Amino acid sequence: MTTIEAPRSTGRNKQRSNFEMYSWLFMRISGIVLIFLVLGHLLIMNILDGGVQRINFAFVAGRWASPFWQVWDLAMLWLAMLHGGNGLRTIINDYAERDMTRFWLKSLLYVSVIFIVALGTLVIFTFDPNLG
Repeated sequence: MTTIEAPRSTGRNKQRSNFEMYSWLFMRISGIVLIFLVLGHLLIMNILDGGVQRINFAFVAGRWASPFWQVWDLAMLWLAMLHGGNGLRTIINDYAERDMTRFWLKSLLYVSVIFIVALGTLVIFTFDPNLG
């Protein structure tokens, strides 16, 4: 009787961990939360607030004067970037065959996700409405 080894089971991650299960769970929960955040954002910005022609610097300044909208936009940014980054990490793990390729692609992914999340967070919390 022959046994079939798990893919990439040799030499990698011999210690058992629940990281992939938590990652899978995060994708489902963040996806559901993102549906509500993004659809709420689109409904409020495009339908209830008068359409996209109304969006300009003053509109954003007025909106981000409220902590509610800062937290809403921050949650959307963080969840979207972590959700997308986690999905790309899974794709890289599935399709990058060589260990060095996988390492560099995931390194580039992690650096870009951290950079965009940090920059977006900085913009949301340090936005100065007096510049316009």
